[in-house]
Amino acid sequence: MHQKNIKTAGKELTPGSRVLIMIHGRGGSAEDILSLSSYLDAKDFTLLAPQATNNSWYPYSFLAPPSQNEPWLSSALHLLKEITGDVLQKGIPAEKIYFLGFSQGACLALEFVTRNAGKYGGVVAFTGGLIGDKIYPQNYKGDFQGTPVFIGTSDPDPHVPVERVYATTNILKNMNASVTEKVYAGMGHTINQDEMVHANQLLQANTV
Repeated sequence: MHQKNIKTAGKELTPGSRVLIMIHGRGGSAEDILSLSSYLDAKDFTLLAPQATNNSWYPYSFLAPPSQNEPWLSSALHLLKEITGDVLQKGIPAEKIYFLGFSQGACLALEFVTRNAGKYGGVVAFTGGLIGDKIYPQNYKGDFQGTPVFIGTSDPDPHVPVERVYATTNILKNMNASVTEKVYAGMGHTINQDEMVHANQLLQANTV
């Protein structure tokens, strides 16, 4: 299962911190996703990046039946729950916790927050959607209370059908998330400059 192996960067974690949990994609690493911070307006954040065992959060496509991705999927979700709990125990409210992921990491981030909806600082999903061969509404509960969410993706994308992105957006909106969805024609499986602009707007929107 996934070990609790977390790389850190940015500011030291204190009760006044804003925290960005960064989740790498399949075949990537914690260091990879942390390197994105040089493009992010996140200098006042504590950055936490968990490392997946064997560089993958679960073995098959996010569109496979969830049982095929077990026990890895549950282990990954548990790890995010543990990290979030650790941050909360430091006296940092959920409103100051942000999530960012790319590809498999974006899928995992969206799945985690939608299973544990609440008032977070924000969520940035670079090419991702809710996990499963279909949407399982019974897995999702809570109220996002206006949490800002940015989802960007390509149409087409070789791994994430745009239809799943649309379905994900609808569920999040129904749970009171404030979703900005951007679909880029023929972008490919990458992150573009416009997405970074949206991510930075989200990260800095609630600065006091």
